Amino acid sequence: MLWDSGQTFSSLLAYCGLPPSPASLLVRWNLDPILIACLVTPALAFLVGAMRSRRPVRRAEIACFFLGWTVAAVALVSPLCALSVSLFAARVGQHMILALIAAPLLAAGRPVAVFRSDSNPCDWPWAASAVFTMVMWFWHAPVPYEATFHGAAVYWTMHLTLLGAAFWLWSALLFHHSSGSFWALAAGLGASLQMALLGALLTLASRAFYAPHALTTQAWGLTPLQDQQVGGAILWVPGGAIFVLVAMRTLLALFTEPPAARESSVG
Repeated sequence: MLWDSGQTFSSLLAYCGLPPSPASLLVRWNLDPILIACLVTPALAFLVGAMRSRRPVRRAEIACFFLGWTVAAVALVSPLCALSVSLFAARVGQHMILALIAAPLLAAGRPVAVFRSDSNPCDWPWAASAVFTMVMWFWHAPVPYEATFHGAAVYWTMHLTLLGAAFWLWSALLFHHSSGSFWALAAGLGASLQMALLGALLTLASRAFYAPHALTTQAWGLTPLQDQQVGGAILWVPGGAIFVLVAMRTLLALFTEPPAARESSVG
């Protein structure tokens, strides 16, 4: 396989195509019809479900869901998809957009409750945090990470499991029983700690771990190690900080809200 300027890249079969050159990046939109159909289907299902739901669906919930859907769609369709073939930092940025922006917005839309007759809070935040941690560390390990460049099936398994685990975790952090506030607090702090640890390991490493980017970072003015360090910093700082803020919000609610209000509150 060749880099799109003619420079040898490797024999990888990345879903997002050849590594882009800086000059070609802005025209590298991912308009895969299967992807477009997979994006449109849940949006239509949510809209129909909201209209037929037995419980009132608030406008704010609809707005949050579709804002989250838009963010996820942009992360997957925009030239960021192509850039993630060249740069580890871009792939991490794509993951953080899905896990830290799209997922909480989708969770705030409460799509599961739309199709149920009740709106019970989400249980087991500690389990959600554990699953999110395992998924995050697995897909950023060098061997599974490289496997995502060898075909669409593994690539989409990575994205779906990351987004799914993040959605479960955010649902548990934003909506939980008052009796589970301690576990929600622990889950938020645990998610923050593991993101910071993973980011620190990648940022402070003395060598680059990701073979798919060995020959693709130079066009962007970075060595493979520098690219990895930028990606690690994205995991370390925003990834760790956002979950700390949510955990602190849960802690504040424990001290300021009466039990009856906490039962149905967000966070």
